[in-house]
Amino acid sequence: PGEPGFRGQGGGWSRLRPGVAHVFSFWESRAFYDSFMARSHDRLAAAQTGTHTDAQVRLFDHRFDVKTGFEPRFTDADVVRVAHSRIREDRVEHYALMQEKVWNPAMAGSPGMLRGLFGEAPGNEFVVLSMWRSAAEHGKYRTERVERLALRAQLAVDVVALTGDVVDLDAAWTV
Repeated sequence: PGEPGFRGQGGGWSRLRPGVAHVFSFWESRAFYDSFMARSHDRLAAAQTGTHTDAQVRLFDHRFDVKTGFEPRFTDADVVRVAHSRIREDRVEHYALMQEKVWNPAMAGSPGMLRGLFGEAPGNEFVVLSMWRSAAEHGKYRTERVERLALRAQLAVDVVALTGDVVDLDAAWTV
């Protein structure tokens, strides 16, 4: 808090991979993020020395909301589902269209899905972040819908690589 352009942060531990943590930070713009990295990051990082190994950072630009009115608020969610994909270059627009027309309505209509976002990075990389009231509600959506939606959206044709995780949010990590 107190950093110009900082909008919020949350995170927690992976449900699928023991010992793996995820932190999601949100900034008004890349310029604010770059300014933070140049000024304050090293001081804050020094206070965390020895608390983690093998950190990986990925930056994505917000392309559109999943559901409506995304805001980086973590207090009402118990889990975050994150899907990171690399898409075939000739399928990028199809993939984005399917996210908007197939996946978004399905997630938005699922009980317990609060909000989310679809982000893009150079190199045909994308992230879908969805916030859920509970792991059980996310689990119902996953069991009942994902396979059918993947076929409808031609996911296998678009995707080069896809990784995902479900994160149990820790309230102490919310800024």
